[in-house]
Amino acid sequence: MTVNSVTLCYRNKTILAPMVRIGSLPMRLLALDLGADIVYSEELIDIKMLQCKRVVNEVLNTIDFVAPNERVIFRTCERERDHVVFQMGTADAERALAAAKFVENDVAGIDINMGCPKKFSIQGGMGAALLSNPDKIELILSTLVKGICKPVTCKIRILPSLEDTLDLVKRIEKTGIAAITIHGRKKEERPQHPVHCDVIKAIAEAISIPVIANGGSHDYIKEYSDIEVFRQATAASSVMVARAAMWNPSVFRKEGLQPLEKVMKEYIKYAVRFDNHYINTKYCLCQMLREQLESPLGKKLHAAQSSQNICEVFELDGFYEEVTAELAAKRVLHEALGQEDVDQMDDADVIEMAVKFDKREYPAQITPKMCLLEWCHKEKLPQPVYETVQRPSNGLFCSVVTVAEQKYKSSMWDKSKKLAEQAAAIVCLKALGLPTGELSEGKDQYLHKRKWEGPDFLNGSEVENCLSEEGAPHKRLYARSL
Repeated sequence: MTVNSVTLCYRNKTILAPMVRIGSLPMRLLALDLGADIVYSEELIDIKMLQCKRVVNEVLNTIDFVAPNERVIFRTCERERDHVVFQMGTADAERALAAAKFVENDVAGIDINMGCPKKFSIQGGMGAALLSNPDKIELILSTLVKGICKPVTCKIRILPSLEDTLDLVKRIEKTGIAAITIHGRKKEERPQHPVHCDVIKAIAEAISIPVIANGGSHDYIKEYSDIEVFRQATAASSVMVARAAMWNPSVFRKEGLQPLEKVMKEYIKYAVRFDNHYINTKYCLCQMLREQLESPLGKKLHAAQSSQNICEVFELDGFYEEVTAELAAKRVLHEALGQEDVDQMDDADVIEMAVKFDKREYPAQITPKMCLLEWCHKEKLPQPVYETVQRPSNGLFCSVVTVAEQKYKSSMWDKSKKLAEQAAAIVCLKALGLPTGELSEGKDQYLHKRKWEGPDFLNGSEVENCLSEEGAPHKRLYARSL
């Protein structure tokens, strides 16, 4: 196993905090450009990570962790590999270890969130709920320290009493973690409450591992020089900045704050380059504007409904066109290169077309695979058989479907097995002159939104088994992707 050998140092560092909706790749890269030493991803739940597949994105030059619904939930790149800490929400040591092992080669460290006071986190036994369960804290951290090669840290809030807080951090220190972040507020306190610098200082003086002070944005930190003031007030080794960095990431810049509009434009450029969803981009920009949301610029931003619209608001439409054209060209190139990998599936008798499946063009409960399956049943033909391969270089899929001893496939590779199979079904239907089920075709004799039944097809238990992703073989009669 190849492991990044760089070991993070947590002393005398400025750190971008893990913030929901803010800690995406564009913001992390911008923070690094502006002077941050370490950047944390937004918290991701262990079980959600374990459902993902790791994909090498050769168009964006990123590593993507993609959920079953095809949403990228964590994206990273070589530029931040030695600086990014993956923050995880967990309530189970073994599950945390499995998730950490899954991602450790692509990050510089692993952090466990033990301070989040939000309802969803506490109800799952994660975040601040762990503060009342020191045995579980110890088990999770010690399991990670022993099980992975990267440094392990955790982030906590302070307890109601100083004595209990010190007892907890001393116990945490014994697990062997590399550093501990202290958000200087109790779990019921919010940003408007003053940060308890005295408690952070007492912790820093009581343990030997680096203490990272967090929570000073409201009372202390407005620009770079304030970071050192907060560090001295807490006697901490390093400082983690959350809201002050959200408002203006140039807070990490030793030379002082940059004009906000300049910072926003640099953030937008990263968002476009790395295909950030426009809703996330818009949210981050609104957090930067804050009280200026009712300004002419803020109103234009509020009305933006796409990344292109956002670029137009900031007069970056030329940049948007250039980058999107470049990315589109790279996608075409990689599609063409993908044809070299089709050799393992080549057959002189394969009927091939360049098509893709777009679920927006089909009714909610109708797909090409369903149409093809029902047609085969009606014609008393054997069921379609799908054979799918994945290209190791970028994780894309290509599928061949066999119907009545004839093979069909799309020449275009897809990002999931399900999409590749649907594309192959479209090729077969088109070649046979049959409807594919598209909305534009209208109703068709083969499209019936009905439950399969009857001994001449499948009994209830067989349907149940075929609908189970785990219970069905790859060459299956009826798949959940139908």
